[in-house]
Amino acid sequence: QLQLVESGGGLVQPGGSLRLSCAASGFILDYYAIGWFRQAPGKEREGVSCINSSGGSLQYANSVKGRFTISRDNAKNTVYLQMNSLKPEDTAIYYCAANRVCSRYATNMNYWGQGTQVTVSS
Repeated sequence: QLQLVESGGGLVQPGGSLRLSCAASGFILDYYAIGWFRQAPGKEREGVSCINSSGGSLQYANSVKGRFTISRDNAKNTVYLQMNSLKPEDTAIYYCAANRVCSRYATNMNYWGQGTQVTVSS
């Protein structure tokens, strides 16, 4: 059964860092693009970053450019999101999702993890 599991969320002070992981099981991650999305209370789910299957194409939302870095280790079947210089407005549940190609739209992604909470607060 295809499964994605996120980890690495938590509470961090503004300016701090977190690294999220998205581990895949039941399928070979090499063939899939992986996107990170987030959803804050009362807001729609938004695309944060995406990496294509080879890792050669990276996409970022304007709000996180220069602060977040997406990467993948296909040998470990895992995708990472390094988040630096975190701001209170980054607070949300973060989800990873898989599809054949990257998309900024959540409706285009086929497989989802359960999410991990990120809270940025002093």
